[in-house]
Amino acid sequence: MSPRGRKAVPPPADFQATPRIDTTGLRVTVVNNRGLGKVFDFADLKVPAPMQLSLATAYAGQSAGWNSHASANSYWNALTMFATFLKAQEHPGQDLDELPAPTVELLRQNFLQAAGTRIDLANLRRLLGRDPRLAGGPVAEVLARPVRRAPSTRTSLEDDEYEQVKNAARVEFRAGLLRIRENTAHLERYRRGELAEGSRDWKVGQVLDHLAATGDVPRTVLPNSARSVTNPRLLGGKHPLQTWGRLFLTRSEIIALAVLMTAQWGWNLSMYHRVPVPVRSPSAGESGVITYQVQVEKHRAREGRWWDTENITDSGAGSDGRLITQALEATAHARALVARLAPGTDLLMTYRMTQLGRDHSNHDRSQPVGPIGFGITSDDATAWRKRHGLARSPFQPLRRTTVVEDGWPLQHKQRTHESVYVLPDRRVQKRSRTVIAAGAWEALQQARDLTFKGRLADGPDVAHQETVSADCADEKTSPWPASDGGCGAGFLACLGCENSRVHTGHHPRLAVLRQQLLSLRGVLPGHHWATRWEEFMHRLENLRERVGENTLDHAGQRATERDHMIVNLLLKGELDR
Repeated sequence: MSPRGRKAVPPPADFQATPRIDTTGLRVTVVNNRGLGKVFDFADLKVPAPMQLSLATAYAGQSAGWNSHASANSYWNALTMFATFLKAQEHPGQDLDELPAPTVELLRQNFLQAAGTRIDLANLRRLLGRDPRLAGGPVAEVLARPVRRAPSTRTSLEDDEYEQVKNAARVEFRAGLLRIRENTAHLERYRRGELAEGSRDWKVGQVLDHLAATGDVPRTVLPNSARSVTNPRLLGGKHPLQTWGRLFLTRSEIIALAVLMTAQWGWNLSMYHRVPVPVRSPSAGESGVITYQVQVEKHRAREGRWWDTENITDSGAGSDGRLITQALEATAHARALVARLAPGTDLLMTYRMTQLGRDHSNHDRSQPVGPIGFGITSDDATAWRKRHGLARSPFQPLRRTTVVEDGWPLQHKQRTHESVYVLPDRRVQKRSRTVIAAGAWEALQQARDLTFKGRLADGPDVAHQETVSADCADEKTSPWPASDGGCGAGFLACLGCENSRVHTGHHPRLAVLRQQLLSLRGVLPGHHWATRWEEFMHRLENLRERVGENTLDHAGQRATERDHMIVNLLLKGELDR
């Protein structure tokens, strides 16, 4: 099935997939997930001919896992840097198997020290590692060393930054939505024949009808071949918002919509190039509730797992799905025009271009259809940031903020969520300091609470289990659980457990143990005493106060040979499991 739910159509009987590498072995074609190919000619690399062939073979093999030209360009950039490096060396070798290990090590250090080239080094390492001749030896050892990411300096938006970005986007998109809504209502009255023929409103309706059909208002060709708006006085001027902007979003307004979507759902910037029109599905229960199925692209996923479905519900103002409803309303005329000019095109993020007839070279994005463009580029985002006076480009920090605030992965795996978004984020680290400090303080207070935690009992209970210093009422609920489900604490920790029970039968043994520990304190080094016995001694002294000092001290006279034996074994460390 296709991502839109249509049954897959088998290819023609004579279909042949585009070969990744041509007969010369130097031209590699990379086909993206839109079925468009891009050729990379390794004859252009300034390296010896045998090395060109070897690199082309490795590149073709690596390209099997790519679904975008962006990935191909990233690896190609690494290769051009590699070729530039080798050209600066006196004797780099004719082929990959002749590369000296010191040269590869120097290459690695140069890439690690240069700003922003770690990703290029990682890509180059993967490519060279595909050559079987580099599977062993000194060069292989250098290539086997992983390329660790540089410490992240990225951070999510502070609360005031977040509100500034959202407010700027909300104001701009809402202005476009209201403008289109007002002119759409005017157009519908015109089409229903509700306007007096020949009136000003009727003439404006006629222009709007022409605009909806063609993507532009009527224009007059001037003597200098320029095309000027016909009757600009009727429309209030020649500005785009007074002409074609009456029914279409501008590029800046579609960016504002994308900013709001990123703030709402944390979508990637690249998703807006190809996000299909959401499908409206039946909503069970309350009437007036609309549920949209949105196809979310995961462009880094492997083939066959590029798309996922998110259900977003519009249950009224303030609900998540209300933004989808507004986006469909604002782009309705643009999508209708595209459907007439290029049937089968089903993209949501549509806007009216200012300069017509200009295609772009990025084949991972859809080309314009007539006057309608699709998606957003990083340059568009930068221009939008500058226009609104923002300190940072909105999309990546905004996505990071949404991911961090939601607290779970969005279009990525749990490992990526933790290692890329949460742990390196400086804002998260700053906010976590108080939590960590509170936890450390609580742990410190617990550590300082060296009192007897158990209960005093009148006598033994057959349901309790005997330990060296007390009886255990419930081994399974120990604060120090073992892997097998029992208690993992040593016998010295028993007095610090709420499950411990001490009765008069324990007093003789505890009295003997206390006397032995007092004797040890005078002969053991201070640090050894503190590490091994001090905590237990504090709890034992607290127990002695609760039982009665004289009561516990005199109980030592009743100690049996078994009590003395157990105490001796405990002091030797033979009973402290």
